[in-house]
Amino acid sequence: MIDSICNSLRKKGIEIDLIQLDLLREMVNTIQLGKSSAKTFKKNKSIKKSFYVWGDVGRGKTLITRSFLDLIEEKKAIFHYIDFMQTIQNDLYSLSGKSNPLEKIAKSLSKKYRVIFIDEFQVEDVADAMIVGKLLDCLDKLNVVLYITSNAHPNDLYENGLQRKKFIDGISIIIESFNVYQLNGKTDYRAKNIASEDKKNLKKIYTEEEIISIIEKNFYNKDYNKNKFQINSREFSCRAFSKDFLWLSFYDFFIEPNGTDDYIEISKNTEWIFLSDFKSCDDDSADIIRRFISFIDICYRDGTKIKFFFDNCSHQNLYTGKKLKILWDRCLSRLTEMRTSEYLS
Repeated sequence: MIDSICNSLRKKGIEIDLIQLDLLREMVNTIQLGKSSAKTFKKNKSIKKSFYVWGDVGRGKTLITRSFLDLIEEKKAIFHYIDFMQTIQNDLYSLSGKSNPLEKIAKSLSKKYRVIFIDEFQVEDVADAMIVGKLLDCLDKLNVVLYITSNAHPNDLYENGLQRKKFIDGISIIIESFNVYQLNGKTDYRAKNIASEDKKNLKKIYTEEEIISIIEKNFYNKDYNKNKFQINSREFSCRAFSKDFLWLSFYDFFIEPNGTDDYIEISKNTEWIFLSDFKSCDDDSADIIRRFISFIDICYRDGTKIKFFFDNCSHQNLYTGKKLKILWDRCLSRLTEMRTSEYLS
């Protein structure tokens, strides 16, 4: 199984490191110990079958876990944490007034799935905090095998949240019954992969299909049908987005009446930004360039990772006017730095 996963990743141009390989071996060994045949989990309570994998962004948590689960022949469900909690909240609403609703929801899930993967586990809402621990406990008791990825150790979840003591007591199921594994490699593989794209694409011009291919190789939970996203209770145009990335059209986005507060929220909440569809602007389009300069200032300050697809419109000739020359010269310097592999890494 390990060789199959490694070969599959190599075909995508990905070589896993020793830390990732160690996690993969742990997952494979655990599932083999906990199975009575090639396809059926054995109910062996002495074996911790579930995994909680945590570490910094870009360390391969989702990549390794998804690659492993792709070869599992059990009935499985794959959720982003936000989608998972939305599903649970909807089920709770439909069971309003019934006794032990979380136990009913867990039982229903256990009939459908033997394996559940929850990606980007993050508890930021007090209502979710009161739900999630009990639900995981119910699923574990029903012998559902859980795989969870997160940026934080279980003890650091919901930090400074309301009623956190109750949450920590509830989430103790993870410490007690899961294999808690840290992916602590120093390399941000997502940044490395994206930064290396220009070395493969010598012409430095990307079609829409090629941009989508880069997203496909590095992100999950994307939806190309989403062409609007919300910031500060307002909607703006985009090409696609997920929890991890935002793909913007330069012209479509910066022609809209957005501003500094919006850029701060985007920079704060988005791991990767993709910018395409650049068009050369003169002083007749100074408002577009002014917004773009403000956007770059904030992202540069925050160290936000941006992949620019300038194509035929290079960053040097993006602005040809004179009104904003002093501001633009500074922006141009930042654009040059933000495109380097050193900045992205």
